[in-house]
Amino acid sequence: MLIHKIESIVQDAFSKIFPEEDPSQAILRPCVDSKFGDYQMVAIMPLAKSRKMNPRALAQELMDALILDEYCEKVEVAGPGFINFHLRLDRINASLTEALAAESVSGLVAKPKRAQKIVVDFSSPNVAKPMHVGHIRSTILGDCLTRVFRVLGHEVVSDNHIGDWGTQFGKLLVGWKKHLDADGLERDPLGEMERLYKKVDALAREDESVLADARAELVKLQGGDEENLRIWREMIQLSQRQFDTVYGRLGVGFDETLGESFYNDRLKSVVDRLMQGGIGRESDGAKMVFFDGPGDSAELKSHPAMIQKSDGAANYTTTDLATLEYRLEKWSPDHIVYVTDGRQQLHFKQLFAIFKKWMPKAKAQLDHVWFGSILGEDGKPFKTRSGETIKLVDLLNEAEERGYQVVTEKNPDLPEAERREIGRIVGLGAIKYADLAPNRQSDYVFSWDKMLALTGNTAVYLLYAYTRIQSIFRKFESTQNDDSWKGSEIRLEQPSEVALGKALLQYEFILNAVANERRPNYLCSYLYELAGAISKFYDECSVLHADDLAVRNSRLALCELTGRALKAGLNLLGIETTDRM
Repeated sequence: MLIHKIESIVQDAFSKIFPEEDPSQAILRPCVDSKFGDYQMVAIMPLAKSRKMNPRALAQELMDALILDEYCEKVEVAGPGFINFHLRLDRINASLTEALAAESVSGLVAKPKRAQKIVVDFSSPNVAKPMHVGHIRSTILGDCLTRVFRVLGHEVVSDNHIGDWGTQFGKLLVGWKKHLDADGLERDPLGEMERLYKKVDALAREDESVLADARAELVKLQGGDEENLRIWREMIQLSQRQFDTVYGRLGVGFDETLGESFYNDRLKSVVDRLMQGGIGRESDGAKMVFFDGPGDSAELKSHPAMIQKSDGAANYTTTDLATLEYRLEKWSPDHIVYVTDGRQQLHFKQLFAIFKKWMPKAKAQLDHVWFGSILGEDGKPFKTRSGETIKLVDLLNEAEERGYQVVTEKNPDLPEAERREIGRIVGLGAIKYADLAPNRQSDYVFSWDKMLALTGNTAVYLLYAYTRIQSIFRKFESTQNDDSWKGSEIRLEQPSEVALGKALLQYEFILNAVANERRPNYLCSYLYELAGAISKFYDECSVLHADDLAVRNSRLALCELTGRALKAGLNLLGIETTDRM
C-alpha cells in the first residue's frame, strides 16, 4: 500500500536521526483539510517539547533526510512542526489499480506486523429474562469491534458471558414449582419466566416465608440438588434458544458462551489466593480489597471492592476475577475488551486494579469499552408508554415493519416478498447505524424518523449510495456486452475523481483508528463522507457516457472499488447490503 511505503521511509529516517526513540510513533494520518496536503505527521512536536527544541527546526531536519520523490509531489514543514505529504497522482492511480485487482476490499487493507489475540466480552444477557433494548448497544458495539479486529488480521475470541447464576434463581425455582403456566412456557418461555420472577418477588415482599422458601431453593441449587439443577438447566436451555433467535436476526455470533456458573469451581480458590497474597483483608466478616497503597487512585481509595460476602457467598467481582484467570490460562490474550454500559465503570476500575495487584507480570491489557444510554425523544430513558422496558424482539419487529414501509413508499412496484426482505435489511441496519454513529460514550435519542431518513448520516442513505452503484452496473450490463473495464487502470483526472480516490486510500487508516480507540463512529463518519464523495463524483463526471473508452472503464473501476468499500464497511458495522431499494 502506498501509505505504508511512505510511512516506512519516514520511520527509517526517524530511527537514524532519533535512534533512542520508538519509530512507530512516526505515523501518518490524513490531513483534516486537504488544502494542507493528503497526510501529515505530528510526532515531531511532542518530541521537540520533551527536548526543549524548536519543533519546526527538528521537523526540517527529518524532512531533509526523506527521499520521497517517487511517492510524493511535495513534502513540507507547516504550522508548529507538522510535516505534510502531498501524494503523486500517478502513485494514487497505481495503488487503487492494485487494490482493484485484489477482487475484494482486502486490497485496501494490509495485514498487521504482529497479529494480536483479543478476547471481546459483550452482550451478556441474563437467563430467564427477555433481552431488552438495553442489550442492543453492547451486542452491536461488541460485534462491530470483533469484525474490525478480525479484518485487520487479529485473532479474536468473542465470549458471551451470560448471567446464569445468582440469587434470582431461588425465586425463579419457587415460581417454577408453585406457579408455572405450562402453556405460557410453551408459547413464550422468557415471558413466562419473567412473569414467575415478578410474581414471587412481589409475594416475597409481603410474606417473609416466601423469601425463606426462595433462599432454601437457592441453597439446594448451589448444593447440587438434582431436581433444582434439572429445572435450572431447562431455564438456561430455553433462554439460550430465544437468545440465539435474536442473535440470528442481528447476524451476531459468538465463539464462546461461558456463563457465570462455568466459573463456580474457581471462586473459592481465587478468594483464598487473594487473601494469602495480602491483597484481600477481612472486614466485618466479609473479605475485601482496599485500594490504600501508594499507586492506588484517589477514587478507589474510597471504594473498596468486596470479593466475598460475610455469609461466604461470592459476588460479581469474584466471578469476573475467576473469568479473567480462565481467559489468561485458556487463550493467553494480548487484550481483553469488556463492552458494557457506563454504569459499570467503577466495577471495572476495581477489577483492573485488583488484577494489577494479583498478576503484575501478566501481559494482557484490559480495556473497559463503555457506552451511554438510549433516550426517548422526551430525553428520558427509552421505554414504552406504560413505562416498561422495551423488549428487544419487539424493537426488531417494529424496525423491520418500518423498513418495509420506507421501501414500499420508494419502490411500490417491487414484489411483496422482495420489499419485505429489503425492509428487513433497511430496518435492522437503521437501528445498528443509529447506535454506532454517535460517540459511544454519549447518550443518544432514539428517533425512528431520523434513523430511517433517506438523507443525512443514516444507514438508509449509505445503503442507497451502494444500490446506486449497483444500478450503474445493471444499466451498463443491459446495454454492453463488455467487461474490459475489469482489467483497466484507474486514472483519476477530475477533482471529484481525485477526491474519491484519496478517500478510498483512507479506508485502512480508519479501520485501525476504530480498532485502536474502540470507536465505530469513526467508520460511520468515514462511510458517510465516502458516500458524499461518490455522489459529488456522479454530479460532475459521466460514467456510462464518458467520451473516451479508457475514461469510462476507469470510472467504472472507481465505482466498483467504492462499492466494495461501502459494502465491506457496512458489513463491519453488522449491516447487510441490498442491490436495490
